[in-house]
Amino acid sequence: MGDLGFWALAEESPDHLALVTPEGKELSAGELLARANQVVHMLRGFGLKAGDVVSTLLPNGQEMIELYLACLQAGFYLVPNNFHLVGAEVGYILEDSGAKAFVAHERFADIAIDAASDAGLPGTACLAVGSIMGFSNYDQLVNAQPTTKPEHRTIGDVMNYTSGTTGKPKGVFRPLSGATPEEAALGQGGILLLFGIQVQDGNVHIVGSPLYHTAVLRFGGGSMHLGHTLVVMDKWTPEGMLELIQKYGVTTSHMVPTQFNRLLALPKETRDAYDVSSLRHMIHAAAPCPIEIKKQMIEWWGNAVDEYYAASEGGGTLVNAQEWTTKPGTVGRPWPISEIAIFDDDDNRIEAPNEIGTVYMSMKTGTFEYHKDKEKTDKNRIGSFFTVGDIGYLDEDGYLFLCDRKNDMIISGGANIYPAEIEGAMQMHPMIADVAVFGIPHSDWGEEVKAVVEPVDGVEGSPELEADILAFLSDKIAKFKTPKSVDFTNDMPRDPSGKLYKRKLRDPYWEGHERAI
Repeated sequence: MGDLGFWALAEESPDHLALVTPEGKELSAGELLARANQVVHMLRGFGLKAGDVVSTLLPNGQEMIELYLACLQAGFYLVPNNFHLVGAEVGYILEDSGAKAFVAHERFADIAIDAASDAGLPGTACLAVGSIMGFSNYDQLVNAQPTTKPEHRTIGDVMNYTSGTTGKPKGVFRPLSGATPEEAALGQGGILLLFGIQVQDGNVHIVGSPLYHTAVLRFGGGSMHLGHTLVVMDKWTPEGMLELIQKYGVTTSHMVPTQFNRLLALPKETRDAYDVSSLRHMIHAAAPCPIEIKKQMIEWWGNAVDEYYAASEGGGTLVNAQEWTTKPGTVGRPWPISEIAIFDDDDNRIEAPNEIGTVYMSMKTGTFEYHKDKEKTDKNRIGSFFTVGDIGYLDEDGYLFLCDRKNDMIISGGANIYPAEIEGAMQMHPMIADVAVFGIPHSDWGEEVKAVVEPVDGVEGSPELEADILAFLSDKIAKFKTPKSVDFTNDMPRDPSGKLYKRKLRDPYWEGHERAI
């Protein structure tokens, strides 16, 4: 395949198994390329040209992959939407991105109709996978197009929108290089090469998280450009993933710690029933992973458990299982193409090891800007470094340790308290499926520590469970860090990518108060 990625693979080895859909349909590289070519012809027929935006509201499946490949060879920006948003939120992204085409699945019809209306998109620009009132049928339009290679092919990109946990989401915009898809193909798989993942080499990548998430799409797409087979799940289940790992000899994936929790919750006899010996690089990120959870995953999956730290804006660090066991809790050392620095609140760089400050990153491969928001672009920069607001430190060997998000840090009686540490300890309680810790108002201390717990299936929250949890923590974390009370929920506001919308839990406690952070 050389260094020409999916495009060359599809022409040289058209029978290579490129994609397994959630329905079990198997598509060869040749079939997938033909379909992507049809999508390009269809979108160009609507008047789209290089630099224009195609936005999606789709579940994991064939359509998301073929649109990704189409945009990547036609110079379009692909803007995937989180399908857990409401119509007004998707409408904002459609309007802010300047979307010229909107492809939605009938599963999300109500959201799609409201979004298109809010954004003022004409019906001709709205396409439905399935049936949505006022939308044209996507499959009919695509099927009517030729499968021939489009002319004037140029590399496109994905423009993901930040999650909006602290305000309106913003698109992470990078200018297009103007290179051909073949010239840029290897760069699409660059993130995987950093982990030592090879071109072809019998690799099979499983997608178990939503493809609207930045890393999930970039890792999945990068795998295709390295000649790997992509196995896509729609709705992830722990045993379902194990079944597919065994069936297809899965080697790689991009995962989040909540998936580790669910896997470890399976009975041991269930876990032991599946062959996972094919695994090579099961890479996790997106949320803090409790140390004990990761130790258990390494005991099960061995050296296949890799970790990295990055953001939609860029990154980052990485660490393999062997390194991590010598420095438990680290998220690794910088990528060869990035630099990590710690700055204090006065924007002075902290050179001494083990001193906590705000984590900043710099990418040697180029920078980004927030779409239509120069103020936000400038606000999170110090020179060539940018931050997403995480707090941490570098040790004497240059390994990064994260403490928490700056916005989530609790200041109680003048002491800085990091919720991630407390959440990690609480996660080990056998009756806790998920947990969030944050600060709530206190008249004397400023803030006090509050925990919200989602119990495991079959367990109800109760004063007795609260007392048991607090007793469990008595010898694990300092008293001043221990939650003063525990509330319970059956629906933790966490999206499938693992991101916790903590403000949805915290904000009601702060009505009528003002946080210092």
